[in-house]
Amino acid sequence: MNLLEKSLHKLSPLFETGKPLAKFYPVYEALDSFLLTTGKVTKKGPHVRDAVDLKRVMMLVVIALIPAILMGIYNTGYQILLAKGQAIHNAQIWWLGLEKVLPIILVSYVAGGFWEVIFAVSRRHEINEGFLVTGILYALTLPPTIPLWQVAVGISFGVVFGKEIFGGTGMNIFNPALVARAFVFFAYPASMSGSVVWVAVDGFTRATPLAVLKEVGRGGDPIAALANQGYHVANLFNGFIPGSIGETSVWACLMGLAFLLITRVASWRIVAGCFLGLLGMSTVFYLLRGPNTFGIYALPPHWHIALGGFAFGAVFMATDPVSGSATNVGRWIYGILIGVLTVLIRDINPAYPEGVMLAILLMNIFAPLIDYFVLQAHIKQRNKKLTPAGAVPIKANSKS
Repeated sequence: MNLLEKSLHKLSPLFETGKPLAKFYPVYEALDSFLLTTGKVTKKGPHVRDAVDLKRVMMLVVIALIPAILMGIYNTGYQILLAKGQAIHNAQIWWLGLEKVLPIILVSYVAGGFWEVIFAVSRRHEINEGFLVTGILYALTLPPTIPLWQVAVGISFGVVFGKEIFGGTGMNIFNPALVARAFVFFAYPASMSGSVVWVAVDGFTRATPLAVLKEVGRGGDPIAALANQGYHVANLFNGFIPGSIGETSVWACLMGLAFLLITRVASWRIVAGCFLGLLGMSTVFYLLRGPNTFGIYALPPHWHIALGGFAFGAVFMATDPVSGSATNVGRWIYGILIGVLTVLIRDINPAYPEGVMLAILLMNIFAPLIDYFVLQAHIKQRNKKLTPAGAVPIKANSKS
């Protein structure tokens, strides 16, 4: 470690102001702070000292994603062997899964990291560690068969138009990983949906559970339709089904959620709101089911939790502290509306089987407005309690 520290410190003068490599100081700083503890610390003064900085928060999120990453790799290899009709061997599963998943993750990091460096150098800002999370989140929302050039195009769009044009990390109004995923979904739909994109075997097709539900006719039995394709609550919950790399396993997402809640990185109110909204809205549709309603209406509410990427979105996407609500009451409202919109899109829109991506992006737009009205309501309540009888209360929108 001393050798690494001495080597980096010897290179430091080359990146100082006025030196030949001064423009590339953000690259040096990012490498130095990633490998070593920063040397910039406060000695004394009235400062709040906290060991949890942005870098550590981002690394905690990456750690929380490890179960989903491992499960995504394993399930990809498992689906390949299943499609080929070959015997299931763990070593072969891991190898086949890595062959498909690792290049997607690497391309996401390299292409997105390129734009991060470009903007950091041009603005003379430090390279932010937030991309460690954006790059892996985006990769985990993709099918294992997506062409690598589309991976690069998508993450480029997400970083540039989802974050950098707003000013960089902490300034974006949308979740950059979801912006990248949405761009690829609508720009290259053939690579993101359909029965041929989820298993990386030529000539093999198998519909995802949500795609199966969309084909259930009016008054049909959704559970029977899923069972005919080999889908049950157990394998939906465990994640041994076709789907995006990191989104199939509910238990892997819940393991990550437990870690995020213990470390206080994610807001439990947002996650709880998402689940309550989903269960509440799906219960309404379940009670309205009839002989002439869409088959998905008759799906029991708890099945919706195990379907698609809801668990992944609620745990890792909706809890983004930048694009989500910041007030406690606002977080409840924000989460509940995400769950409600997810079910509305799934059940009513026949052209789009999944709903959590669009639900989160839509609520990203309204998160500041939700917080605004929550704060205004709080100010009005305090005025009623604190204003003496006969006095003129302070207006809620006053700058005083």
